[in-house]
Amino acid sequence: MGGEGETVGTRYEDPPADPAGRPALVLVATPIGNLGDLSSRALAALRDADVVLCEDSRVTGGLLARQSIAATMIPLHDHNEAAQAPRLVERMKSGERFALVSDAGTPLVSDPGYRLVRAAIEAGVTISAVPGPNAAVMALSLSGLPPHPFLFLGFLPARGGPRSAELARLRGVERAGLSATLIFYEAPHRLAETLAAMAEALGAERPAAVARELTKRFEEVRRGTLGDLAAHYAVAEARGEICIVIGPAAAEEAAGAEELDTRLRAAMASGMSLRDAAASVAEATGLKRRDVYRRALELGDASSR
Repeated sequence: MGGEGETVGTRYEDPPADPAGRPALVLVATPIGNLGDLSSRALAALRDADVVLCEDSRVTGGLLARQSIAATMIPLHDHNEAAQAPRLVERMKSGERFALVSDAGTPLVSDPGYRLVRAAIEAGVTISAVPGPNAAVMALSLSGLPPHPFLFLGFLPARGGPRSAELARLRGVERAGLSATLIFYEAPHRLAETLAAMAEALGAERPAAVARELTKRFEEVRRGTLGDLAAHYAVAEARGEICIVIGPAAAEEAAGAEELDTRLRAAMASGMSLRDAAASVAEATGLKRRDVYRRALELGDASSR
């Protein structure tokens, strides 16, 4: 690490030799596809653990078997984590050591584990992590889009209505001043419709990238506008794990959005209804009436809270 102009470098240290100093819970990053990305530290943490907590014992069991690691596994997922966390923390406090893994990548990032980590912290249990593969960060690095700031949003809602509502909310946040590269995960069978919804809500000309099968044999990063990518995947089948990276809204777009909000607030303050205010501002700016009315609704909802 180190920012521009800084001269302080990373200092490397050997791991602690005292077993008593080891944490009771270690979050272990595992490969997102390429087994060569499993680090020696990750292997040591998995071998050292009394119990390996995992999303799916079939997936993790296969990984451990490839490394000749015989470990007790306990499933930890969205459906049982709240109930399991207190019991697991008590076992940690009694001296057992646990490793937490997800099916692939870094635990807690769009995966279970947050409730357990929160409970362990509140109980004073020592925790640590073995860093490693993460699909979102790798996709960001390869996208060619501004790397910071970025906002990771995981999976959008699967259904069209809630997905569109979430994208509209995000667009409203951008109009309010957010300027960041956006990162999403998506399932291959929903990629085409999600990209189409993103193009409509965020702008077809927004620069973006679709990264799939990262670290695997058929790794691919396709770059273009949201409109271009939506058109491509409307006819091309997508396979594998997928990340969508979207560049930040242009500065002039943000400025235009601010002017739109100013005009709408002034029109509504004059006593116009939302519909009349939207129609008046749309005529004055040349913007689509539907888009202006949608923004007027957002402003109206915000002012009523």
